[in-house]
Amino acid sequence: MNKIWERITRKASAQGLLDQDSRLDPHMTTKDLLGLGLGMVVGTAIFTLPGIVAAEHTGPAVALAFLVGGIGAGLAALAYAEMAATLPVAGSAFSWISVLFGEGFGWIAGWLMLSEYFLAITFVASGWSAYVQGFLGEFGIHLPSYLASGYNPKTGGVFDLFAALSIILVSLLLSRKMAGVNKLENVLVILKVAVVVMFIVVGLTAIHPANYHPFIPAHRPGTSFGGFTGILAGAAQVFVAYGGFDVIASNTAETKDPGKNMPRGILGTLIIGSLLFVGVSLVLVGMFKYSTYAGNAEPSAWALRQTGHLLTANLLSLVAIVGIFASLIGTQLASSRLVYAFGRDGLLPRKLGRVNKKHNPANALLVVTIAAVLVGAMLPFTFLANLVSAGTLISFMFVSLGIYALRPREGKDLPVPKFRMPLYPVLPALSALVSFVIFWELSNDAKLLTLAWFVIGLLIYIFYGARHSKTADSQSEQGGA
Repeated sequence: MNKIWERITRKASAQGLLDQDSRLDPHMTTKDLLGLGLGMVVGTAIFTLPGIVAAEHTGPAVALAFLVGGIGAGLAALAYAEMAATLPVAGSAFSWISVLFGEGFGWIAGWLMLSEYFLAITFVASGWSAYVQGFLGEFGIHLPSYLASGYNPKTGGVFDLFAALSIILVSLLLSRKMAGVNKLENVLVILKVAVVVMFIVVGLTAIHPANYHPFIPAHRPGTSFGGFTGILAGAAQVFVAYGGFDVIASNTAETKDPGKNMPRGILGTLIIGSLLFVGVSLVLVGMFKYSTYAGNAEPSAWALRQTGHLLTANLLSLVAIVGIFASLIGTQLASSRLVYAFGRDGLLPRKLGRVNKKHNPANALLVVTIAAVLVGAMLPFTFLANLVSAGTLISFMFVSLGIYALRPREGKDLPVPKFRMPLYPVLPALSALVSFVIFWELSNDAKLLTLAWFVIGLLIYIFYGARHSKTADSQSEQGGA
């Protein structure tokens, strides 16, 4: 038992990780980070979740669910900003926790993040598929039911063809030089934000005030609908929308002056994204009664079509189809960097930690693409939304509590960052608590599958990672010397 505990708590060297990550190309600025973050935040979730969450949990109060989620994410964002400014390495929470608490804890944090990223990719791809099919349906083009969605006995869905194609296309894009990818990402994000603002402006002309009454419906006993229970349940489901700054943090090693640019990118993404979510949510439930959005994965475009704004609806669908690619770019980029970090540290096969001549971890990207296609094309959309939120919330708890181990080392063996989480030591605990409360409101399926994923990760670490890690190699070399 002592040996196992020693393995779990052996800490990675911050300087060692920095030296290894020097193979990556630091080229991203605040603008690029905002593009990545908003590409994720202003993506599938903003075009799909407000209507579904209103129908299933909150009624017209869906904006409050986004506000609660935004507060929880905002507290965690402050912790992420300090971590990224102090430890500018690839792998975000995985690398940070490995340095602060030990390799085993870092692995578990990273393993849970990996489920978050994989599911985020597949969630985004499923949303993109829904918009493509909705747009093509306007012209009478329909896929066979078995290729139209992930596994769904009610509709006959087996494999989501468009979801699989989108993942493969983005992977081919990411295999190129990253500077060009960032430029494309920024253009797509500008287009998406412009269309979201256009939806809000046009939608305001079709508001019916009666649709807001009652703003917070009474709680239905035995369900997660209505009252404060509904708002919390809604916040748990929409939390997937706030994974944008987590995606940013995974690319710290490829950022210029991360101490300055990382906090700006993380906090800027959160503020802009929250404002857009609240605006879209309020307009959407004002246009039609919330119950009409049940099961609708493209509520914004549908609402515009029903109110006669066909040109705006089709434009929104087109931009959603093109723009959701920006979300896929961010999530596939983050997941490939995390798998690269696992390989870099020897916790997974070291071939995954190799970088090619284009400064890309090509092997890690290939593994991520294959796994995401297999998972994403077979699981249904709303199920994915719950699972993504689980991974995100656990990562937030890890990083928030990590501030207590980080702060005493700043100015000693770690640098003093340009940004620090305010109101220490109160806010880190509050951040972890808020994330835990929202996590507890997730479905039992999400919690059980998260537990199963945790157990799988623990077994991989005990039987492979602990024996092959570079931390173990360096410590054995020191012992031999």
